[in-house]
Amino acid sequence: MAGPAIAADDQPRLQEEVWALPLPWPTIAYVVRPVGDGPFPLAIMNHGVSLDPVQRSFFPLVEFRDAAMWFARRGYMVVAPAGSGYGAAAIEVTKAGLFSGVFFSKVGKCSNPNFRDAGLAVARLNLWIIEYANRLKRIVPNDVIVVGQSAGGWASIALSSVNPPPVKAIITFAAGRGGRVDDKPNNNCAPDKLVEAAGEFGRTSRVPMLWMYIENDTYFGPELSRRMHAAFTAAGGKAEYHAFPSHGSEGHFFVGKADAVPIWSPVVAAFLDKHK
Repeated sequence: MAGPAIAADDQPRLQEEVWALPLPWPTIAYVVRPVGDGPFPLAIMNHGVSLDPVQRSFFPLVEFRDAAMWFARRGYMVVAPAGSGYGAAAIEVTKAGLFSGVFFSKVGKCSNPNFRDAGLAVARLNLWIIEYANRLKRIVPNDVIVVGQSAGGWASIALSSVNPPPVKAIITFAAGRGGRVDDKPNNNCAPDKLVEAAGEFGRTSRVPMLWMYIENDTYFGPELSRRMHAAFTAAGGKAEYHAFPSHGSEGHFFVGKADAVPIWSPVVAAFLDKHK
């Protein structure tokens, strides 16, 4: 389903669409791209996770709209997939009581969380999207970046551990899992296990990465995010770490704020220019 083409002054015209992707797990995605047939470099954007099925029933990708527009104006075809168990699927899953089989982003109990497999499940979705876009001949081969926020950022870190050849660079905002147990600020689920899992991913990850965090993030605060980064890079992962000052009342959702784009975009632009 396509929306009207839009353009800012002195910027390329963009086309917004909603795609139904015929993947092994059928997926709805928000797509924004320059007007035309391409091919374009591809940017995949991974959203965060909510354990509340009511919240998951809302199409979650509007949170990325301003950020997605910025990447599209750089020439990317942006594909932001809705995770399994989101949108209308969340409503049907709620009725059927099938959460464990459909919503595959759970990490289990904090006494023994499985952060690794939860990240790799979404990473597999990214690989399917790359394969599908290549078959359509809509993207430039081997010119893919992946962007993720929160749990979507963690999935992007997981993706880096398998080093998919088309992926040139990965960018994360407030990446992690297990933030705010019982919705209490700075109350993480098994933070030591999260740091350990970051180190496991770092052992095989060789994709250039940019990790961005915000001072007033109450899901993954400065101390924990720096520990994760230290474990990842000590194990061999390639990741630049950038900390931004506090923004708004809750920094965790920094990427989705229109007034934050001018703050983070110069850092991201410099990173992408370095890894063309």
